[in-house]
Amino acid sequence: MYRVLVGVTVALWTTGCSMNSSALTAGFADSPSLSARPTRQASLGGDLDTRTPTRVEGSQRTASLAPSANRPSERAPKGALADRDYSRAALNPESARDAINNYRRSKGLKPLKLDAELTTAARAHAQDLAKWDRISHYGSDGSNPWDRVKRAGYNAKLAAENVGTGQATFDEVLKGWQNSPGHNKNLLQPEAQHIGLALVHDPKTEFKTFWTLVIGSRL
Repeated sequence: MYRVLVGVTVALWTTGCSMNSSALTAGFADSPSLSARPTRQASLGGDLDTRTPTRVEGSQRTASLAPSANRPSERAPKGALADRDYSRAALNPESARDAINNYRRSKGLKPLKLDAELTTAARAHAQDLAKWDRISHYGSDGSNPWDRVKRAGYNAKLAAENVGTGQATFDEVLKGWQNSPGHNKNLLQPEAQHIGLALVHDPKTEFKTFWTLVIGSRL
C-alpha cells in the first residue's frame, strides 16, 4: 500500500491535505480568499476530498484542482507582504532537519535523515511555485506530490509534503506547520525515514518565499 500525505502552508494563511494512491485531500475547501485575510494573521484551512482519475467512486474532482495561474486561493494579494523583512530568508538543510528531529524526539519518534532524491523533489516544486508565484500541491504541469517523488527516483511506500509561502525564516514556517493539525501530522509520521527540504526566495514575487518539505519512507 502506498500513502502520500500533503499539506500546504501559506505565510499568513494555512491549509492542509492528505493523499494516498486512491485519494487526494486538498486544503482549499473552507479557506476564504487571500484578499480577505489581514496581514500577518495566520489561519487554518480545511480539507477538500477528491479522487484520482483512476477511481470512479465518490466525488471525482481532481480536474477542478488542476493548476491554474488564476485560482484566487493560490495567489497572494498584490503588495500583501511588501512590508516584511526577508533579509534572513535562508535555508540550512542540516539545521532544519535537526529542528524537525528535535520536535519528533519530543514526541517519542525516531529522527529523519536528509535524502538527496526527496530534496530534488522538494526543490523542483519550490522552483515551480516561485516561477508562477502561487501556492498549490499541483505543479504547473499538473503533477502531484506522488508524481514528483517518483520522478526524483525515490521508491516510496509513504511520502508527505508540506509547503509554505511568505515565511521569513524556517522557524516561522515550522511553527506554522506545528500549529496546523494536517501539517503537524505529516511532521510526526511514525513510519517516515527521510526528508528533503528546499527554499526559493524571489523578492520579485508577491509571496517572496517558497518553502517545500518532503517526508518519505522507502519500499
